[in-house]
Amino acid sequence: MSDKAILNELGLRISRYRLNKNITQDALAAEAGISTPTIQRAESGASIQLLKLIRILRVLNLIENLESLAPELAVSPLQQQKMRGKIRQRASLSQEDDKEAGWSWGDKE
Repeated sequence: MSDKAILNELGLRISRYRLNKNITQDALAAEAGISTPTIQRAESGASIQLLKLIRILRVLNLIENLESLAPELAVSPLQQQKMRGKIRQRASLSQEDDKEAGWSWGDKE
């Protein structure tokens, strides 16, 4: 599914939930603290800021559904013991990737 198709589907679902709750675009915008054109853009499948989407979802009582979007990562007991309470903060290249990348001087290509 393309990014545009996902935006369109999300906009359609927002519109359906809003109508199911019998809320106008103006009322949803006012309660969410955003502009009516932002609601219109969201429902038409245009891109909007993440914070504004969160506000819309909160007014529509859908905020709990974000948990299924990115569930908390379960760490096995063996991994916990190995990490000893440390939480990974960076991704790193494997040694093979590092060797393939090679070395270059400054901005030279």
